Amino acid sequence: MEVDRADGRNPNQLRPLACSCSILHRAHGSASWSQGDTKVLAAVYGPKAGTKKNENPEKASIEVIWKPRTGQIGKPEKEYEIILKRTLQSICILTINPNTTTSVIIQLLPCAINAACAALVDAGIPMKHLAVAICCCSAESGYCILDPTKLEEQKMKGFAYLVFPNSILSVLPEGSSLVQGEPMEHGIITSVTHGAMSVDDYFHCLERGRAASAKLSDFLRRSLQSKLPGDLSKAE
Repeated sequence: MEVDRADGRNPNQLRPLACSCSILHRAHGSASWSQGDTKVLAAVYGPKAGTKKNENPEKASIEVIWKPRTGQIGKPEKEYEIILKRTLQSICILTINPNTTTSVIIQLLPCAINAACAALVDAGIPMKHLAVAICCCSAESGYCILDPTKLEEQKMKGFAYLVFPNSILSVLPEGSSLVQGEPMEHGIITSVTHGAMSVDDYFHCLERGRAASAKLSDFLRRSLQSKLPGDLSKAE
């Protein structure tokens, strides 16, 4: 079943994308990411010497600080910090610059992951590969839509926030097709669901999200072209 969307998009269509880097002068790296009316700002500070308690001093540490638009940070924001930290740790090379901490200040999932990834590249943080995130929603009647607006979110019964790896050719030197012995160009990095969603609905969202990730990946590579090694920013 398909649905007419208020902004005229089809169910698989993303909102207009925009990305800018190096927009904050005091941060080591920064990026803004926009999808339609949704805009996120990410700032990266570091790497700074030392790691926090319970972190492995033989590896680099990623610290995520979630800044809500209004009010104090609560339980949902703490959950977002954990999700984002685990996602960014999985794509960064933590064996370079051991016993250091890189702080990422961010707000709003899933655009936060796209903005944070761009800001990390802008800061020159070593990464295994890039990553792109997308939200897919499921309605009571069974249809799924990508990249919902705030108004559309209110009508949905369930949400899936999905993070897919970008091509490893984007951030690794030529000939480096593996990271720690594992190919990274396929699969899914992070999957978070909210609300009521059946198994069939989830896999439907996963299929649509994976298809949309190719467009997001291409846009991210083009936006970061001047920041990526050599001609690898043009890799398909």
